Formats: sequence, C-alpha cells, structure tokens
Amino acid sequence: MAEKAIREVTTMTFTQEEAGYLKSQRLGRLATAQPNGTLQVSPVGFGLNEETGTIDIGGYNMATSQKFRNVAANGRVAFVVDDLASIDPWRVRCLEIRGYAEAIENPADSSGNFRGPIIRIHPQRIISFGIDDLETEPHELTLNKRDVG
Repeated sequence: MAEKAIREVTTMTFTQEEAGYLKSQRLGRLATAQPNGTLQVSPVGFGLNEETGTIDIGGYNMATSQKFRNVAANGRVAFVVDDLASIDPWRVRCLEIRGYAEAIENPADSSGNFRGPIIRIHPQRIISFGIDDLETEPHELTLNKRDVG
C-alpha cells in the first residue's frame, strides 16, 4: 500500500518519462536569488525523492554554501537538467523545474546518498523538451509545460 502511495505522489508531480530521465542523470543546475536580487546558478548533484515528489540537492558543506543561504532567505529557485541524447541528429533533452525550495538542516527523508543538510525543491511549474517523445524529428518537437502542486 505504501509503495502505491509513493508512485501516486511521483506521478502527480512528474510523468513516468520525466521521473525516468531524472533518475538517469546525476548533475543539474540550480538557480537561486540572493537577498539583493542577484541571481546565482550552480552545478549540483541531486536525487528524485519519490516519497515527496520533490528534488533533493545535497553536497559537500551544503549548509555553508551561498545557494543554501539564498534558499533559506527567500526559497525562490529554478532547476534544470539537460543533455544531448544525440548529436546526429542534434537531439536535446531538457527538464526545467520552477518552484519553491526549503533549506533543510537535518532531513529525515533525503533521496540519494546525501548526508547532512539539503535543499528540497517543491515543483510548481515543469517544462520538458525531448523527454517523452523520441520519435518526432528534433526540430518539430514542442515544449510540454504544466503547473503542478
């Protein structure tokens, strides 16, 4: 019963294809807003938290990082995972997640192998490209955009 509930939370947030893509990737880019409004983008390791339908970001000295302080100050984030599935033909895959985040000092339920503090992203808008349609010609693909949560 608990396994079914976990799948339902994830599928309400991410499609099966999006969840599979996120699980296959190791590196993303996190954009946060500093208190003065300046934006910061950082490459980060992440994990899909299927129990919560969120993205967990961890790393070395996370609690002392500027991105952690930015999230603690205002919670505004955007997160991108992308890659090239092929260069001939040129086939880009991209998943952008916009939402709010928490700076969690002692998570009880972190995904991945993160020990210590994490940033947890709660998706509000998901934009994907090339994730769920591998048959359409690359230049004919369209964005899949939706609000969640």
